[in-house]
Amino acid sequence: MAHPAIWTIGYEQTTMAAFIAALQAAGVEVVADVRALPLSRRPGFSKSALAANLAEAGIAYRHFKALGTPPDGRAAARRHDLPALEQIYAGQLELPEAIAAGAQLADLAATHRTALLCYEREACGCHRTLLRKAVLPGFEPVDLVP
Repeated sequence: MAHPAIWTIGYEQTTMAAFIAALQAAGVEVVADVRALPLSRRPGFSKSALAANLAEAGIAYRHFKALGTPPDGRAAARRHDLPALEQIYAGQLELPEAIAAGAQLADLAATHRTALLCYEREACGCHRTLLRKAVLPGFEPVDLVP
């Protein structure tokens, strides 16, 4: 039996058009925003604008704040200090609100083609890979790069 898939996508160095096109080409139904702070300097990628752009494309939007990286984890990611990011993020995932959000995400991903969204272009340098491994271990990753 095949494992279910979970898509991941970052919006670093992309446009909204390319981002939407990548999601549509993969048949993604829901974007699960796993940023602690769903804000962006990139036009269209802050929470409200992103949700509107996705809705216009027929893609649902869900924000999972508790699955985002805390400030010290974001600083570690910017430094490319993956061991520190892993340690910090593991602590985040032990919080009760993160455990509940992880269960909600797993339920969503089990019933809808879901893409985990964060900023980093490459999933290997982002907490979304750590999240996928911890919360969705039976899912096969499909990393989209718009």
